Amino acid sequence: MAEQIQTKSNFEEYLRKNRISLIIGGLLILAVIYSYLQNPTSTEAVLASAIRHSTPLVLGALCGLIGERTGIINIGIEGQMLMAAFLSFLTSSFTNSIGLGIFAGILTGALLGLLLAFMSVTLKVDQIIGGTVINILALGITGYFYQAGLTTSGKLQPIAIPGLSKIPIIGSVFFDNPPITYATIILVFVVHYVLYYTRWGLRSRAVGEHPRAADTVGINVFKMRYINTMIAGTIGGLAGAFLTLEAVGSFERAMTNGRGFVALAVMVFGKWTPLGSWGAALLFGFATAMQTQLQFAGTINIPHQFIGMIPYLLTILVLAGFVGRSRPPAAEGTPYEKEG
Repeated sequence: MAEQIQTKSNFEEYLRKNRISLIIGGLLILAVIYSYLQNPTSTEAVLASAIRHSTPLVLGALCGLIGERTGIINIGIEGQMLMAAFLSFLTSSFTNSIGLGIFAGILTGALLGLLLAFMSVTLKVDQIIGGTVINILALGITGYFYQAGLTTSGKLQPIAIPGLSKIPIIGSVFFDNPPITYATIILVFVVHYVLYYTRWGLRSRAVGEHPRAADTVGINVFKMRYINTMIAGTIGGLAGAFLTLEAVGSFERAMTNGRGFVALAVMVFGKWTPLGSWGAALLFGFATAMQTQLQFAGTINIPHQFIGMIPYLLTILVLAGFVGRSRPPAAEGTPYEKEG
């Protein structure tokens, strides 16, 4: 009986804290169902586009929240994605291997994560400045060494899952995607499980909330922050590889186009949780897909610049409405000084 009361209380608390997100989600589901009944083909195309646009955002958000859960602010997601996209593309071009290109992107993200951890943990540089250094470094290096005319052996193609890909509405959206998109969906649940149901996740959250208490019980705060920031970097690197080897198949200067910063907004909107960040990324991806649909469908006679503003206006509204209501990890951005 007591357990049932506690479960009910937890459920009511969850509803209270997430009522706005649940209302938005419910309205979107109703809108999608109505749209599908009116035009199934167009609706499935927009939803599939939303998944593609949300993939780098949720990977960037996972990169950010893993670091911040351990106490390291990562403003350098944009730079990690851009540098990984560039080196993934170069590696794939010179080796004629998409697999090696993806590995190069992941390794690049890990090394930039190591650089951020070194600046934040060892040198105790202001973490905002450390992330900004990575962004400027990536933008400068990729712009300087960029070579026009390079091509890859192609890009990753969708793989339809037999049976599941034929389900109405969700079949072509979730079960007919390229490999990195599938990996992203799996990563959301893996990170959620590791963060909330494993000893490693408990220690990571403890380091991000109360590092001195964690140190007192024998947890190596410096080691946890180093490792988690590098793991986060690998996910940011995968986001970069997605852009060049799955989404586009080529590289252009500054092609991340602010996605790393939007990923930070997604992370905040998702309240520093993997599932919440995925939901927020889907919302932003849907807004971007709708923007593209409106621009090319020609159903609304307004300048395309205003339509192009939709995802960024949504970012501003989300930050204005949710930043004050979301509580980041208590020790976020604070260098740890070991006593004795």
